[in-house]
Amino acid sequence: MSKRAFREGAEHTESTEQQSQNHAVIILASGLSQRLGEPKQLLIKNGEPLVTYMTRLATTTNPQVIIIVIPDNHHLIASTMTELANQYPTVQIVVNSQANTGMAHSLSLGIETIAAFESTSIDRVLIIGVDQVLLDEPHLTALLAGRQTVVASRYHSWQGLEKHQNLDKAVSDIIGLPLAINYKLLRQWQSELIGDKGLRHLIRGLPADQIGEVDNDQLSYDIDTPEQLAFAKQKGWLDS
Repeated sequence: MSKRAFREGAEHTESTEQQSQNHAVIILASGLSQRLGEPKQLLIKNGEPLVTYMTRLATTTNPQVIIIVIPDNHHLIASTMTELANQYPTVQIVVNSQANTGMAHSLSLGIETIAAFESTSIDRVLIIGVDQVLLDEPHLTALLAGRQTVVASRYHSWQGLEKHQNLDKAVSDIIGLPLAINYKLLRQWQSELIGDKGLRHLIRGLPADQIGEVDNDQLSYDIDTPEQLAFAKQKGWLDS
């Protein structure tokens, strides 16, 4: 987040143990990876599928429940997730039969699953994707440490970094996933999540003092194309 906002949040941070009592995680993993040409969920990092790696990362925040939204008709992803759910009792798998309609439906399915969860003490939701290969535990901890209604990640676009990496020019920021958001607000917004119309435009409508940001340019490196995948493997961020 802006450094001042982060300091203010950090000064009032509850312990990780206390935080763990009141949040859920939604992992949006139902993308069809059409530009990449292979399922990004099954790319290998540290010897395991990327979706497994991200789920284990989510467990480090000790949430009440982790909801993983996956595409239907993909047996290898489904079997990988079933195995993971058997290891972690907090993991619940949700199948998105409309994965081609955009991210919003996946998020809506995740919200519905939280609503059906027996616990009534969840007050925040941590939402993450599956392909930001340099996401780490300290960043998730920083998101949860913020006290604003929404605490989002801020980073540059990969294209912008490539274009300006040797230049002193400003690159436009992305404010997006992963993010932590007030659960009641997320429920209110659920009906407005349609197609590719996701959270970003809704978050922009909030007053500035309700939005916190955590800066992390490592999150710029997501995997959408074969060229980006080759670069990530060359850097050792994914297994060859």
